[in-house]
Amino acid sequence: MNPNAFYDFELRVFDILESKLSGVANDEELMRYVSTVARTIDPSVPQEDILKMAGDAKDFGLIDKYIKDDHIEDVMVNNISNLFFYHAERGYEKAPDKLANKKELDLLVKKLKMYATTSVSNKKIFDVHLPNGSRANIVDSPIGADITIRNFKRTALSIMDLINLGELSYNLAGRFWLYVEGLKVRPANLLVGGLPASGKTTLLNAMFSLFRPEQRVVVIEDTYELNTETQENTVRLETSPDLPMVELVKNALRMRPDLIIIGEVRGEEAKDMLTAMNIGKITMGTIHASTTRDVITRLEHAPMNIPMDIIPQIDAIVIVSQVNEQNKFVRRITQVSEISGVETQILLSDLFAYDYKTHRASDILPSITYRDTLSRLTGYTPTEIVLEEQRRGKILERLNKLGIRDMKGINSFVKEYYDNPKKTLESIDLATLGTLPWW
Repeated sequence: MNPNAFYDFELRVFDILESKLSGVANDEELMRYVSTVARTIDPSVPQEDILKMAGDAKDFGLIDKYIKDDHIEDVMVNNISNLFFYHAERGYEKAPDKLANKKELDLLVKKLKMYATTSVSNKKIFDVHLPNGSRANIVDSPIGADITIRNFKRTALSIMDLINLGELSYNLAGRFWLYVEGLKVRPANLLVGGLPASGKTTLLNAMFSLFRPEQRVVVIEDTYELNTETQENTVRLETSPDLPMVELVKNALRMRPDLIIIGEVRGEEAKDMLTAMNIGKITMGTIHASTTRDVITRLEHAPMNIPMDIIPQIDAIVIVSQVNEQNKFVRRITQVSEISGVETQILLSDLFAYDYKTHRASDILPSITYRDTLSRLTGYTPTEIVLEEQRRGKILERLNKLGIRDMKGINSFVKEYYDNPKKTLESIDLATLGTLPWW
């Protein structure tokens, strides 16, 4: 088959395979799909052409190197005009290359659409799950398709990675550990706020290594982003045009969850999230907002419209932001607040704040509202709870020095600590820190 004939034939094959490959498990299965369609069109097609088409189906050409780069978070193909990417350390950058012509763009779009999971607006918009876990959005425009790809991190950043990147301190990490574990009794209902690309999901994901192992977790996302490998009893749900977020959150309550994770809270599902909290289901999620007060404002107004008197079901709000330090954009925890009650408005206790002028963070103030909740439910004194939080910060510092920094390594240690804190502290020469009584 000459090159032009092969190109046309391959486009026909890829057209028929639109949305067919999103669940393909391996290369053999992909080969079967391609071979079946190709031989249906032309039974005499050479085997070498089928092999080439199968290879092309998972080769995304120019953008391959960008979606395989762990330092690149997003790739933006602006039709044939240019190509940009977002680098984790340097921010937005214009790529030195771009798609050569509309023919090359059309072929790339055909390839991506084979892995589409949903399409809307008369197939003018597609959501795509790539084989490597990355997510793509394709939207038609008058001058050609525009493609945005959110790269999937093969290795999720751990809480230790975030500490080493300067996003938070050991003491703050110790507070988050207390929030998500709750001394076996009552983890915190927690929202992580921030603007787009601020690192909300990354921070939430880093906390997974601190969850108790026996918890059943239901994760609900618009597109799969969270890495849940450290939690065995996990259900992952994804929204679609037929399964909106609000329905999945309602259904999660029937799945006997200990913890519900909502990838992004943005609409009517917020009411069901607060309902879940109100009946004792611990819930965590992310929300677009730049301050903890902005989070409250969003919850109170359309389209969420949460009654003021049930918002205090949320225990704590964390804000993560991109800040400019020495002409370099970095991610920092910029605010931590606990909800302490209701008067004429929701009362917020600000426990931690980042100073944008000095680029320094304040010391974290003791938890009061959540600490007192734990004290009431566990019988531990407020002082004992504060000491446990500080102990956990020191444990994380020691693990970092010992080189235990990845999600699995931290999670393995944490599980041992939950089972036998005294023995586990002895194993890292921190027995002098002591443990909570009768734990």
